[in-house]
Amino acid sequence: MRLTIIGCSGSFPGPQSPASCYLLTAEYQGRTWRIILDLGSGALGALQQHIALETLDAVCLSHLHPDHYMDLCGLHVAVRWRPGGWPAERIPVYGPSGTDERIAAAYDMDPDPGMHPDFHFNTWQPRVPVEIGPFRITPVPVRHPVAEPYALRVECTEDDGRVTTVAYSGDTDACEGLVEAARDSDLFLCEAAFEDGRDDHLEGVHLNGSRAGAAGTQAGAKRLLLTHIPVWTDHQVLMAYAAREYDGDLAVAVSGVTYDI
Repeated sequence: MRLTIIGCSGSFPGPQSPASCYLLTAEYQGRTWRIILDLGSGALGALQQHIALETLDAVCLSHLHPDHYMDLCGLHVAVRWRPGGWPAERIPVYGPSGTDERIAAAYDMDPDPGMHPDFHFNTWQPRVPVEIGPFRITPVPVRHPVAEPYALRVECTEDDGRVTTVAYSGDTDACEGLVEAARDSDLFLCEAAFEDGRDDHLEGVHLNGSRAGAAGTQAGAKRLLLTHIPVWTDHQVLMAYAAREYDGDLAVAVSGVTYDI
């Protein structure tokens, strides 16, 4: 399995990165499978540097804040208006309940049919896994001020039978669900939007470096990759505080970088 960071800027696109979007690819049964975790503001353009949109197998949304789903609007245009028609079936979209209505409202569409002709909408059920080719995605409820926020645990079975795991925090503060989703993961893609020392009075919204590091340690994650970092949050401060709590392989996500899992 490969993870490519499409967008990792927190809350809105930054000067060097779109908002949240992460591409997972794997070879399985003679072809390449491609899914994305979130499709936030500005991510659709950068995604096309790595794949043709018609090769996308599924979109998996952690929650319904615009920096995590809004570029579905652009993907809808690509599907609906591509000259010659869209060559593939409707793109499966997995997300919280009401995803179809929310994205229709964002585009000022009547929800019936809304974007149903373009996307096959599926609603996450907590802790009920979904299988897409070699990927097994399990949504786990986490702690964020929005309806139905999820961390996503992605287990990938390679052709040789080896299973690798990427855990994605979505947006969350510290909670049991976050550790559950990341348990024994090969790579833990964990948000760290708040800066230690500056944002300590804020809770129930985002992690900071120390809380992200502690979650990585509690989960036994082999690698910890900090992401969803806003432009006003200092990467070096996050890394220093995370390293106090986590002594494994630690880095900050960078748009355009690919990791072999």
